[in-house]
Amino acid sequence: MSEQPITPSIQLNTRGLRCPEPVMMLHQAIRKSKSGDVVEVFATDPSTSWDIPKFCMHLGHELLLQEESLDENSHKEYRYLIQKG
Repeated sequence: MSEQPITPSIQLNTRGLRCPEPVMMLHQAIRKSKSGDVVEVFATDPSTSWDIPKFCMHLGHELLLQEESLDENSHKEYRYLIQKG
């Protein structure tokens, strides 16, 4: 059984933005999307690693993916896939 790749309905580039902007942008994107839509978020603010999971838990959305990587300059970058509940 192979997993289907997830195609996000919306992509948010919040790189360089600090708390609370990434979560506020995610909140706006979720509000505009339909139930079941997937929002992909790219961030550089480490606080998103706890803010986004809490956002999902409190508002009933599913955090499908949370990953950390290094960009070409060895700076941490965060990527999330959130499915609207």
